[in-house]
Amino acid sequence: MRPIPIRPGPGQESVWDYPRPPRLEPVPERLTVVLGGRTIAATSAGFRVLETSHPPTYYFPPQDIAEGVLGPARRAGICEWKGRAVLFDVAGGAERAPGAAWAYPDPTPGFRPIAGYVAFYAGPMESCLVGDVRAAPQPGGFYGGWITPGLVGPFKGGPGTMGW
Repeated sequence: MRPIPIRPGPGQESVWDYPRPPRLEPVPERLTVVLGGRTIAATSAGFRVLETSHPPTYYFPPQDIAEGVLGPARRAGICEWKGRAVLFDVAGGAERAPGAAWAYPDPTPGFRPIAGYVAFYAGPMESCLVGDVRAAPQPGGFYGGWITPGLVGPFKGGPGTMGW
């Protein structure tokens, strides 16, 4: 079944207006990730990837991630647009989140600006913020987009959406 895009209101973005193949763009807002009561990543130099039907995925420069929060990189899957990914376990305070972050050490040419940058799944984190706005995780647990109130879907990732 084809999804019916929600019409965005004033000040909102529709994920159905995002391109395919995806687009990479800098983020003007401060991005913050908190786990275990500790800010583990905060940047004003992040990027977001925008892809049709997906909420944005946010990428942090490695120097803006607290030391010692990422476990050793292990091989993960391949994205048809960005290349081969690596996966990290994440630690913050007394909390541990297995496989909760990823990066592209050597991405495809269109995504070179995020080489080595790290993205975090919002679901396992205590909070993920875009500016002062708290983000919710993209449904389904496979994709890593962050949903903020100014975003409308429907969003890929939940039951019945894999065929979109």
